[in-house]
Amino acid sequence: MDLIQVMKALADETRIRILNILKDEELCVCEIEAVLDITQSNASRHLNRLTNAKILDNYKIGNYVYYKIDEDGIREYPFIKEIIEEHTMKYDLYQEDYDRLKKYKKSGLSCDELKEGYFLKNFKE
Repeated sequence: MDLIQVMKALADETRIRILNILKDEELCVCEIEAVLDITQSNASRHLNRLTNAKILDNYKIGNYVYYKIDEDGIREYPFIKEIIEEHTMKYDLYQEDYDRLKKYKKSGLSCDELKEGYFLKNFKE
């Protein structure tokens, strides 16, 4: 893993938002899109950048791709963990994203319901 590639991957608000909601659990792309209220193309571009920098890892189940923090990358660059665990929640935007994630998790919605826009219609602040 290249330090410059990692630093460039971290130098974007949307990518930090993604890491913030992935810090405790893995999520499907559609969940990331819904919680952050971003388009599929925007999510894919940022997820690819984080994956290429080996900050995120992913796997596929059926039609769904799930992303999670790459533990090897975190071990190599522990400052990433410090950023997402200690610094993101100091800012309103990241706190709001995290709160929306918790509302989504409590809702019990499926990825199919997310694709229909149910979450954004009912949980967006």
